[in-house]
Amino acid sequence: MLSRTAALLLPAFGHLRITADPADPAAHTAADPASAAADPVPTVAPGSIVAANHTSLADPVVVLAALHRLGARPVVLATAGLWRIPLLGTLLRHEGHIAVHRGTARAAESLDAAAEALAAGRVVLIYGEGGLPRRRDSGERPPGPFRSGLARLAHATGAPVVPLGQAGSRRLTSGGTAKQLAGLATAPVRRPGLYVHLGAPLHLPADTAEATARAHHAVTAAWAAAGRHAAARHAAVGQAPEATGPEATAP
Repeated sequence: MLSRTAALLLPAFGHLRITADPADPAAHTAADPASAAADPVPTVAPGSIVAANHTSLADPVVVLAALHRLGARPVVLATAGLWRIPLLGTLLRHEGHIAVHRGTARAAESLDAAAEALAAGRVVLIYGEGGLPRRRDSGERPPGPFRSGLARLAHATGAPVVPLGQAGSRRLTSGGTAKQLAGLATAPVRRPGLYVHLGAPLHLPADTAEATARAHHAVTAAWAAAGRHAAARHAAVGQAPEATGPEATAP
């Protein structure tokens, strides 16, 4: 239900475009609904781990809407505090999403639950950074350092990792509470571009440090690709480019 709700609500706040690395020379690039007939969207195989960058409170809506369009209904690993929010907590429990109790003796339980979901053929969505950046501007920056949970989960299960980079969600929500509310209130008028790019699936090595570094590199590359597609899209329609991509590092 959360994935479907995200897919239904997001078009009112911005324009979502999905792209992907070709899996082979004959593969197509994903596109928005206007050109979907010509360019079929890619798929995310059951039992995959989707590793995404985390920049904004709006990220889950953008990513869930994109994955919903691709036919995936992921189990999400998210901070346990969300389960205390009325209604949202009920939906998270009902749909089998996984609470992460960071900094407690229960932290490892989330990886066990994620492994069970993968074994059952579910797609698991994890944010490798483990939290939001401490920034108040709406610009883009590369993903921060990854925690080791993604690498440990991939090693324990042998599941492929699909790198997902997204850019633009900070134009929906960023900064303090007042600024975030203002961003959401004005988004239907501004219609910011929201870009999601999927990299080719990869199998991580057994060494945790090396696997974490490789996953971080792949997600960073996917994020940079999302930024390039954003810039190309705006150039094609004669608009000034939004602050996306590796060069957008202003504080």
